[in-house]
Amino acid sequence: MKIINHWLTDCCHIPSPNFDSRPDVEDIALVVIHCISLPPGEFGGGFIDELFLNQLNPEQHDYFAGIHNLKVSAHVLIRRDGSYTQYVGFNQRAWHAGVSMYQGRERCNDFSIGIELEGIETVAYTEAQYQALVELIKCLKQTYPLLSEQAIVGHSDIAPGRKTDPGESFDWQKLRAMLSA
Repeated sequence: MKIINHWLTDCCHIPSPNFDSRPDVEDIALVVIHCISLPPGEFGGGFIDELFLNQLNPEQHDYFAGIHNLKVSAHVLIRRDGSYTQYVGFNQRAWHAGVSMYQGRERCNDFSIGIELEGIETVAYTEAQYQALVELIKCLKQTYPLLSEQAIVGHSDIAPGRKTDPGESFDWQKLRAMLSA
């Protein structure tokens, strides 16, 4: 895996319209891990893509009626099988963190990369997802020198009380051990 012009090679690219310019392209200093499944608790299918493309049909599921108008995105989604989809170039600001703060810095979207894991807070993530996440983080660290293993957080860490992902089922010790191996 490589990053060329801020896009991953060897992955599916589905450009989202939900992004804008970063205030400082050189200031990529944080990785934020999220989780998503649509409908909640269901895996597979194209609903996540549709959400990030503003194409989610509110009539396809009751849950979608409340979220179909959201303008959100992530840089990358890692599916249950470990495959990647990239929606926003890393040099751009994806709309994933919302109201957020990390070490006194507000607006984490300005300086972070958002990675979604297909899943929910209470179901274990797959081995393939951990392996893909580690490979992605190592690649990101090689490309963006301000990133470090210490600056990898969950959405819940930067938006406490508002967000809970990636949740109790995410094994932070496992991730740290895999990154240091």
